[in-house]
Amino acid sequence: QVQLVESGGGLVESGGSLRLDCAASGRFTRIYDMGWFRQAPGKQRELVTVVTRDGSTTYADSVKGRFTISRDNTKNTVQLQMNNLNPEDTAVYYCHADSRTWLSDPINRYWGQGTQVTVSS
Repeated sequence: QVQLVESGGGLVESGGSLRLDCAASGRFTRIYDMGWFRQAPGKQRELVTVVTRDGSTTYADSVKGRFTISRDNTKNTVQLQMNNLNPEDTAVYYCHADSRTWLSDPINRYWGQGTQVTVSS
């Protein structure tokens, strides 16, 4: 199993920056895709960004050019650098990781507890 611990959320003014961090621990052979979802009040959870094990990235259109995801496979961590934040970015951000204990196991998606990001005007 994988446990994900997130940090870095908080309150920031519009135009400011935050960096979210997510550290994975537990029993697993590999972590495959890692990334971030977010959920704003009254809205569905949406994919923000994903990074594969080899470093390929995908971003939601709403964050392209402003957010940057990166990972360290040796430390089993993933980071989300968030620049030029605006109030529409206010949401709970959830880290996720796809992994399995053994190669014979199915790949499961694991989730962090979520961290609040609030952007004021």
